[in-house]
Amino acid sequence: MIAIELLEKYGAVKKFYDKASVIFEEGNLPTHYYQIITGEVKMNNYNDDGREFIQGIFYKNQSFGEPPLFLNQKYPASAVSVEDSQILFLPKTNFMKMLEENASISIKIIENLAQRLYYKSVMAAEMSTHEPEHRVLKLIDHGIEYFNFKKDANGYLINFTRQQIGDLTGLRVETVIRTIKALEKKGVLKIINRKVYR
Repeated sequence: MIAIELLEKYGAVKKFYDKASVIFEEGNLPTHYYQIITGEVKMNNYNDDGREFIQGIFYKNQSFGEPPLFLNQKYPASAVSVEDSQILFLPKTNFMKMLEENASISIKIIENLAQRLYYKSVMAAEMSTHEPEHRVLKLIDHGIEYFNFKKDANGYLINFTRQQIGDLTGLRVETVIRTIKALEKKGVLKIINRKVYR
């Protein structure tokens, strides 16, 4: 999203996180801007029963955790590396200075936050009013549009696990599996070597 060279100019440092490493914890105050160089990060919570709810999944060149940074509020979720990841982190004061001195970057950040807010609003409505098939397709189509899923001869490879789809839509994994099979029968999705394509 923001050029690595620009972030480094303002003091950003690269850090490597092994798979399943906690980058920051729910309830902590934000101190840095984070951007992924390689890997994948999820922001998640657990309910009282220990069930995970994924707030968002982020990929290469994407940033995460900015809203609390601007509001100086505690993180509402933890950030955890889904796979081995290299992440740039920039101290909050340096980040704010960079935004003040680079208007085009500020606009890019605003657009990014607006897109996430829009997605959350759409998915909140989906989860409260629509059937599983509709929810799953909405999430997949959002992923294709915003997460740059790769396209090949089979279509777009959906880079979400069944568990992640469940956690992002509020559905049980069993329901997700049944729903994907039903959508395959209707010709809406393809399953090739256990991978889902749209």
